[in-house]
Amino acid sequence: MPTPIVSRRAPVYADVPDEKWNDWRWQLSHRLNSVEEIEKIIPLTESEKKALNTSGLFRVDVTPYFISLIDPDDPNDPVRKQIIPTDAEITPFTGMMEDSLAEDRHSPVPGLVHRYPDRVLMLVTTQCASYCRYCTRSRIVGDPGQTFSRREFEMQLEYLKRTPQVRDVLLSGGDPLVLAPKILEEILTRLREIPHIEIVRIGSRVPVFLPMRVTQELCDMLAKFHPLWLNIHVNHPNEITKELADACDRMARAGIPLGNQSVLLAGINDCVHIQRELVQKLTRIRVRPYYLYQCDLVEGAGHFRTPVAKGIEIIEGLRGHTSGYAVPQFIVDAPGGGGKIPVMPNYQISASDHKIILRNYEGYITTYEEPMEYKAHDPKTCKFCQSKRPEVGQAGITGLLDSEEMFIKPTGFDEVHDRHGIQHRLKDEKKWQPLGIGAGDSHPNEEA
Repeated sequence: MPTPIVSRRAPVYADVPDEKWNDWRWQLSHRLNSVEEIEKIIPLTESEKKALNTSGLFRVDVTPYFISLIDPDDPNDPVRKQIIPTDAEITPFTGMMEDSLAEDRHSPVPGLVHRYPDRVLMLVTTQCASYCRYCTRSRIVGDPGQTFSRREFEMQLEYLKRTPQVRDVLLSGGDPLVLAPKILEEILTRLREIPHIEIVRIGSRVPVFLPMRVTQELCDMLAKFHPLWLNIHVNHPNEITKELADACDRMARAGIPLGNQSVLLAGINDCVHIQRELVQKLTRIRVRPYYLYQCDLVEGAGHFRTPVAKGIEIIEGLRGHTSGYAVPQFIVDAPGGGGKIPVMPNYQISASDHKIILRNYEGYITTYEEPMEYKAHDPKTCKFCQSKRPEVGQAGITGLLDSEEMFIKPTGFDEVHDRHGIQHRLKDEKKWQPLGIGAGDSHPNEEA
C-alpha cells in the first residue's frame, strides 16, 4: 500500500522542536488568524487581505500543521481555499440563509436538534481546531459567546432521558474533540447512563486539522464507550498525510468504525478524478466514504456552490469505476429542514408490471424479470412491524406503505380546497375515504 506523504512544515516552523510540533495544545495555542501571521507562511492576494481585514466575517483560525499543507505558490491551492477567506464571502446570493437547514426550528432545547425519529444531533461546543469557510453552522460556530452552558447541557440530557425513541446521538458542534478530555469523557459517560441510547457518534475534523490530538490516551478513552462511531471530514487528497493515516490507524485499532463526510466545493473537489483519488486514498487508511454533501445555502458560501448535476456526474464516475464500498452517497441537505436527501444517477430506465429495465455504468442495458407470484409481507400480522412503527407524523412514505393511509397532505391542504364554501348535501367525508374492500369490512352500500 502506498504510504501517504508526511506533511511538510512551513519554513517559519523549521526550528520548532518535534516535541512542541506534535503537541496538540501547542498547535491550538499557535493558530494563525491575521494578515500579519498568515503572510509569514503564504503570500496573500488582495482579495484575501480584504476579507481578513473585514469585521464581522466568519472566524478565521488555522493550525500550523494544516496551513503547512498549502502550496504557497498556488493561489488556487485546494487546502488554502477551504480555510483562507476571500472577499467573495462578502457577496450575498439568492437563497442565502442564516440557518439554511432550519436546525433551530427542530431544537427542543438549546444545542439539541431532533429532526429524525430515532436520533438527535447534540451540539457540545462552538469551537473548532480550524474553521471551514463554508461552515453550515457559522451562525454560532467560532463565537465564544454562543458556547453551551452547563445548564443547557443538563437540559439536553434531561430531554434525552424522557425521549425513549432516541437510540442514536451524534456529537458535533463545533468539534467535540477540541473539548478538554475530562469534559468529553463526562459527556460520553452521561450518555451511556441512558438505557435507550444504543449508539454514540462523533463528527470531527480534528484528525484532519490536528492529527496529533488523536493520542493513544484519547483512543483508549473513546474505546470505553462502544458502540462508538466517528466520521472525519476530508475534502481533497492533499489533506491525507501520514499524520492523518496514523491518527486513523490508532482509532481503527481502538475498534472505532471510521467514515468520511465531504462537501462538494467549486474549484476544490468538483472533479470526478479528484473525487476518485480521494475515496481510494480514504479506503486505504481504513476510512469509508460516507456522504458527499451539496454545499448548503449558508451565508458566505455562495462561491463554493456547484450545480447539483455536478454531484450526480461525480457519482456516475465513481460507481463501477471504483469499489462500491468507496462510493459515498451524494446528499442534498434540504433547505428549510427536510433533512438529508440522497440524489443519484438514474439507473432504472423503465418498468412494466413484470419487468424492469436497468443500465449499468458502461451503458449496458439489461432487464430483470419480476416474480409473477409474490405474496406480499403483511404488516398487520407482523409483530415486528407493530412494535417498531415510527413516531406518528414522521413515518413518511413508509407510513403509507405500512398502513391503510393513502395521503400525505401539506399543512392547510383541506382548508385551501374547501374554498370557504358551505357544508352542503354533496359534501360527505366518506366519499374520499377508501372502501376497505378485501380487509374484512363490508361495502358501505351493502345492507347489514
